[in-house]
Amino acid sequence: MKLILYIFLNVLIVGLFLYSKLTPYKDRLTGRYLKTFNFFNAIFNPILAIFKPLARPMQVGNGIAVDLSQIILLIILLVVLKLV
Repeated sequence: MKLILYIFLNVLIVGLFLYSKLTPYKDRLTGRYLKTFNFFNAIFNPILAIFKPLARPMQVGNGIAVDLSQIILLIILLVVLKLV
């Protein structure tokens, strides 16, 4: 059971990385890449919506901001992964 949870958490971490990188280009995705993105979007969008009011995007340059809700979720996933 721990192995399945460990693998699932690792898939979520990789999925979060891909989700964060592909979100700006979601309109250009096609085929199985669009299906994969939509799968992770269905998982992460409701979770990130919970964290968005808690952590506003941090301004790191002119017109550049980092979404801290994704970083918070990543930290939570890494802590849970460590505890498994």
